[in-house]
Amino acid sequence: MNITELVRFVARSLVDKPDAVDVRQVENAQSVVIELRVDPDDMGKVIGKQGRIAKSIRAVVKAATVKNEKPVFVEII
Repeated sequence: MNITELVRFVARSLVDKPDAVDVRQVENAQSVVIELRVDPDDMGKVIGKQGRIAKSIRAVVKAATVKNEKPVFVEII
């Protein structure tokens, strides 16, 4: 399982409209950015109270990519 599939799986598990989840990987010279897009109605479920769920998603991604040469960031758009 690659990192985009991991983020997609977690996000689809959290939201009411899993078909609206879109995950893209954007890679540049210094880093890799995982862009997560969800339905506007589900935004609160992905972010969580005080950003706790978003922090948890980022922590899982960081743990899964610790051996990568480039740092990986998650952006919720």
